[in-house]
Amino acid sequence: MTIKKIVVMGLGYVGLPTAAVFASRRTHVLGVDVNQNAVNMINQGKIHIVEPSLDIVVRAAVTEGYLHADTQPQEADAFLIAVPTPFKGDKKPDLSYVESASRAIAPYLRPGNLVVLESTSPVGTTEQVSAWIADERPDLKVPHIHGDSANINVAHCPERVLPGQVIRELVENDRVIGGITPACSAAAFSLYKMIVQGDCITTTARTAEMAKLTENSFRDVNIAFANELSMICDSLGINVWEMISLANRHPRVNILQPGPGVGGHCIAVDPWFIVDSCPEYARIIRMAREVNDNKPGWVIGKVQTLLQQLHATAPNRSRADIKVACLGVAFKPNIDDLRESPALRITQQIAELGCSVLVVEPNVDKLPESLARSNITKVAMENALADADILCVLVKHAPFEAVRAELSEVKNLVDAVGLTN
Repeated sequence: MTIKKIVVMGLGYVGLPTAAVFASRRTHVLGVDVNQNAVNMINQGKIHIVEPSLDIVVRAAVTEGYLHADTQPQEADAFLIAVPTPFKGDKKPDLSYVESASRAIAPYLRPGNLVVLESTSPVGTTEQVSAWIADERPDLKVPHIHGDSANINVAHCPERVLPGQVIRELVENDRVIGGITPACSAAAFSLYKMIVQGDCITTTARTAEMAKLTENSFRDVNIAFANELSMICDSLGINVWEMISLANRHPRVNILQPGPGVGGHCIAVDPWFIVDSCPEYARIIRMAREVNDNKPGWVIGKVQTLLQQLHATAPNRSRADIKVACLGVAFKPNIDDLRESPALRITQQIAELGCSVLVVEPNVDKLPESLARSNITKVAMENALADADILCVLVKHAPFEAVRAELSEVKNLVDAVGLTN
């Protein structure tokens, strides 16, 4: 299968780096997104997200004519779907973005084309992509119906990259490729070997879908163990970070570090897809999700205790006059990604307590709309250190590490990430 042109649906934290890396291999790539501002920026050789080295790759690919962005797809040899797969309020998967992308590319498909779902999805979604295409194009032979006689290949190749290291990991990491048929797997294998230096392992679409969900659920369960330990140790008067460092000296023990919860589009979301598919069996996975989802409330409880103590020492002081600094609102260190961020949720709920909130977030120029409140202000670190009555360390950003000594001296400190330990 010869790939001369690729369409990437979705130009977010995975789609844009993927499009740029393929374009860097001198393959023509059209990136498609509904965000006109993002499209305009990319066509100027700029990026709308924070990711190390991505700006260099995008600028070079656009300048050399291999990467272009638009709001509508075109005909191509391969189509990659890298759109969000969030869950609804009832924790059930929302596949509306995948459906929209599948239906959007259907008019441009030709026999011999390849469609790859990269979005992390519930088991069976790749087959559903094939079904949506069949709805729009009954003239095509899709693999979930026609099997080996299909003239369109549909596969799943989930992303497995770490924000902050996406460009490197897109190239170096192994990829799991699951086709609806062996021919679909082979076609997708040929595509990814254009950029992947790691191993590309083929399997079925359902196995590939479950493998990605399992990877993130494994992480979630282990983080939940650490977060549960942090609450137990706090109630027993034990420094959890010291305790974990001692326990990890055992040659077969590797406990992760606790935090304010779990964020990001993957780990905070994907386990619910497994729970939704098999609720009667996914008991540990569900419990881990509940532990991590409840950790922000525990952190807020620590802030409320300090607020009560401040009020006890100065009963005439109004709650609005008390300043609480929240250090970090991203979901992990040194990125601008706020998706499912526990730090963001904690900051919102602290503001709802009626105090004045000072937000320090070095990776965003402007706070999100969810923090657009009269009692929330974005400030520099030096202002937070000078003015705050209570400081909450919610993300271990590098600039915060630089003032570790000053933070260690703060009397009213809630350190949810162990920065000062």
